[in-house]
Amino acid sequence: MAAPFSSVSPVRSIFRPTLNPFSPSDSFPKGFGCVKFRSSNINVYSWSSAANYANLRDAAVKLSGKPLVVKHLLLKRVGIVRCATIEEIEAEKSSIEKDVKARMEKTIETVRTNFNSIRTGRANPAMLDKVEVEYYGTPVSLKSIAQISTPDSSSLLVQPYDKSSLKAMEKAIVNSDLGMTPNNDGEVIRLSLPQLTTERRKELSKVVAKQAEEGKVAVRNIRRDALKAYEKLEKEKKLSEDNVKDLSSDLQKLTDEYMKKIDSIYKQKEKELLTV
Repeated sequence: MAAPFSSVSPVRSIFRPTLNPFSPSDSFPKGFGCVKFRSSNINVYSWSSAANYANLRDAAVKLSGKPLVVKHLLLKRVGIVRCATIEEIEAEKSSIEKDVKARMEKTIETVRTNFNSIRTGRANPAMLDKVEVEYYGTPVSLKSIAQISTPDSSSLLVQPYDKSSLKAMEKAIVNSDLGMTPNNDGEVIRLSLPQLTTERRKELSKVVAKQAEEGKVAVRNIRRDALKAYEKLEKEKKLSEDNVKDLSSDLQKLTDEYMKKIDSIYKQKEKELLTV
């Protein structure tokens, strides 16, 4: 049945659910706005009219006369999906790249440290980098509690900051795999490097080659982790397939660069070992 409306006061809505889905504070200022709701599905209508007629049947609006402005809102309980901005995507890419470079640099430093701890024909303070001393019940590096120098090309001099730790330092050097016998005179510790035999040089060369390969494996693992991170961004629709291909190509170039660095320091160390 048609319902006449007065032009004096525009009607907001003539549909009224049996259960009020809105909280007491909800209102419709200046036409339909944002509302709170508790029901999962409700149809809301609002319009403005002057002396018009509308038929309402099964939530369908039929209008006659002059055109009416009808607003229909279907409210559903749905999750909110937020898309990442370009800045956020770029930040994620940059974070991955920085992490890759930092980890690869750390790998290079680890390889260098391992190489330095292997003695060659010449004395080097770095040979004692891995020696740890039990200092007041706490294991600390020898170089942190003593000054290490090279008086000549075949000896090392260890001067402790605390002379009471001399015996602990001597014990740590003996227990290490350096193959050197410390000479403790109560003031300092002197270490003489015995001449390496050809056989021993070849053995150490194999150790260095193994450490170089371990460094390369670490770099490959870093590359693998970065590729997984890029693939995750692709699945999240933050990167296209072409983007991932370009980034993977750049990543491979970076990996090759660090592989060459490892090869370079390995060849240098091998040369030192085999030079009599």
